[in-house]
Amino acid sequence: MNTPEKDVILIVDDSPNNLGVLYDTLHHGGFEIAVAMDGLTAIEQIEYEPPALILLDIKMPGIDGFETCRRLKENPATRDIPVIFMTALADTVDKVKGLNLGAVDYIIKPFQQEEVLARVRVHLKLRTLTKALEEQNGRLLQEIEQRTAAEAALQKLTQELEQQVEERTAKLAEALNNWQKAQATLVQSEKMSSLGQMIAGVAHEINNPVGFIVGNIALARQYFHDLLNLIALYQQTYPTPTPTIQQLRAEIDLEFLAKDWQKLINSIQVGAERIQQIVGSLRNFSRLDESELKPVDIHEGIDSTLFLLQHRLRAIGDRPEIEVIKNYAQLPKITCYASQLNQVFMHLLNNAIDAVENQPIPRVINICTTVETGEWRGKEELPQFSIPQFALVRIGDNGQGISEEVRSQIFDPFFTTKPVGSGMGLGLSLSYQIVVEKHGGELQCISALGKGTEFVIKLPLIPGQML
Repeated sequence: MNTPEKDVILIVDDSPNNLGVLYDTLHHGGFEIAVAMDGLTAIEQIEYEPPALILLDIKMPGIDGFETCRRLKENPATRDIPVIFMTALADTVDKVKGLNLGAVDYIIKPFQQEEVLARVRVHLKLRTLTKALEEQNGRLLQEIEQRTAAEAALQKLTQELEQQVEERTAKLAEALNNWQKAQATLVQSEKMSSLGQMIAGVAHEINNPVGFIVGNIALARQYFHDLLNLIALYQQTYPTPTPTIQQLRAEIDLEFLAKDWQKLINSIQVGAERIQQIVGSLRNFSRLDESELKPVDIHEGIDSTLFLLQHRLRAIGDRPEIEVIKNYAQLPKITCYASQLNQVFMHLLNNAIDAVENQPIPRVINICTTVETGEWRGKEELPQFSIPQFALVRIGDNGQGISEEVRSQIFDPFFTTKPVGSGMGLGLSLSYQIVVEKHGGELQCISALGKGTEFVIKLPLIPGQML
């Protein structure tokens, strides 16, 4: 039976290897685990020991996962248990079939441990919240019925009850909205945290050998120069070399080798410096050591993000390059969460590239930064002659633009116009949260069909200068 401390997760899979991987992952994640190797055994086991969540394989001996799920959902005692399908299939038809049977999610094999834990935790939280909402709705309905029965004699109380219902309904709507934001933040934060750690680790591992190469290029250049000087002295001292030396000199073409060596060592140095630039951009983008508010140059963050997106900007085959026009003003350092702000730049620039990627020439992205003065809206008083200032970052494209209907929903969690599998609709929602809630700024979308799209970020130069 379930304990108050841990949730029991039932894993149904005929593969011992998959059972072992999932058991270790979930056990280390703090869950109690039950296992079954076929659908019928799982159904019997669930009847006397219901789990909090079921991880169900599709292909199994006997009845498959789809049939197992159908039987569970037909039984009132088990239909509310969340079912997450596990499959190596990536076909949309299979996903739709599973979701129509009542499954809440899919996990694709081979398993990613962080993804499995994140999805399990999200759906357990969702189940807990759903139960709480159902219980609260039940209490509200009971209260409404009691007061309705006494409506003739207690008209005043009925009016008060209606007011209570409206207030509680608003709170429930607010709670649901907060839950959607929390879920989006949870999934995206875990993903970006893992990405940031990976980027920082890769940059660190690359930086050491590249530093060794760059540090030794000057020595290699000097050593070769010394050898050439030594050969020149030998040529002066012994102007008539032996036939063996003459033959070897002709074979290696000493004069060409000396000239080409300089080109070779210069190419090595350019390549090593290029790798150092990439490493610097990776480290600047992740900025895991700057999790607190700190004054930073946001131009560095924009440039680092553009550097990481060069593979999408440059010309490839028949596809011409995407031109990026930068118009930077002289900005002071802005006190902000640097790594989070870099995430915003990544989301907005990726969206701009998506907007112009399939457009005819010219394909242009404009990035403009300016300083703007504004009115003070903080609680405390400003010193005399002090005028609040804000930084504006405009990222625009010459794509097709978006309609007013889409623009009004663009910052909603899980809203996306991209094809299935191309995104979860969390990027702009998370960007809005970072700019508005984390930094007290503004994030606007200016667009119209046929006129391109521009996102405007407005940030206070000093924390507390509320917009």
